[in-house]
This record gives sequence, C-alpha cells and structure tokens, in this order.
Amino acid sequence: MDDSSTGCAAPDAVVHGRDQLSRRSRVIVDDGNDLDLVERARAGDRAALTALVVRYQRQVFSAAYWVVRRVDDANDIAQDVFLKVAERLDDFDPRFKFFSWIYRITVNESLNLLRRNSREETVDGELERLPADGHDPERLAGDAQLSAHIRTALMRMPANDRTVIALRHFSECSYEEIGQILELDGKTVKSRLFEARQRLRASLAELGTI
Repeated sequence: MDDSSTGCAAPDAVVHGRDQLSRRSRVIVDDGNDLDLVERARAGDRAALTALVVRYQRQVFSAAYWVVRRVDDANDIAQDVFLKVAERLDDFDPRFKFFSWIYRITVNESLNLLRRNSREETVDGELERLPADGHDPERLAGDAQLSAHIRTALMRMPANDRTVIALRHFSECSYEEIGQILELDGKTVKSRLFEARQRLRASLAELGTI
C-alpha cells in the first residue's frame, strides 16, 4: 500500500451496481471545471448538474459501499447524496474542493444509515463481496484466496476503519483530502489510518493469511 499518493484521480464512464465496484474508483480532480459546473448548476443549468453526477457517481457509490457493505444500500445512498447536492449547491464553499464536499456528504449519509439500522458493529452471515479490482490494495496479493481474505477482513472492520482505508487506498486520496472529507486534522488522519491498517493486519493474521 503506497503512501506517496498526493491526490484523487478518475473514471471514464458511469456504471451502476456491482459494475461500479469492478472499475476504477479514483477521482479526477479538476477544481476549475468543477467550480464552473457548480456555478452553472446554481444558475439552473441542468446539464451542468448532470455532468457533476456523471463525474462523481461511481466514486460516491464506492465510498458508500465501503461503509454500508451492501450494494442496494450504496445505490440508495448515492441517489440521496445527489439529491442533497442539488438542494445544497448554494451551501458549497468554493474555497474548498467540490469532491471533498460531496465525499463528506456521502460518508455522513452512510454512517447515518448504519446508525438508523443499528448495524455499525454487526457482521452479516453473507457479506456482499467486492469484485476484484486491479486498483485495490489486494491486487498486490496476486492470489484469489488471499484477495478474498483481505476483502472479508476489510468488511468485518468497523465503519470508521473501512472509511479511512477506502478513501486512502481505493479513492487514493491524500491525507489532506481525507482530512477535509472527514473534518480531521492531518495528524489524526495519519493516526486513524495507521491504527486501521494495524487492525487489518491483525484480522488477516487471525485468518492465517499473513
């Protein structure tokens, strides 16, 4: 897992459901273009709003999935997020990155769903598996069984651990970007990520994987 990434980079198409999980979930950050689209959308340009949805749909779905662990719930959250984005565009502060703002809404909506359903710390008998993705950390394993163990271990971790690992290693966000999304300072981001990785390694050790 490389710590040298300095930003989030992005998709070339929009897909739904499980297909979204099997493709890149990185985000191309074009702040100028995002701000232009936001201003146009604020002025009532529906095409600009659609362009924002297309740009971030897969990333929002992926971020939600890693928190809630269910494809249907992640799809529902993605829809709710974009409805909120449309309603709250006037609340967006252009001094910050748009993708950080939309990711923060996504994480909050996902955690709220877990709280409502009281399943923050529960583990379902049959976890919905994330299809193998060449851009996931487990690509380093090169082994189907090990990849399955890593996915299982991740999905059994607390939501906060899954969130920070997903933002860092699946969306490839920098520490600064994660801090903006989770509203944490850089030191806390590094500490949470370190502890989450340690718990992941411990879980894999229990599975006899490492």
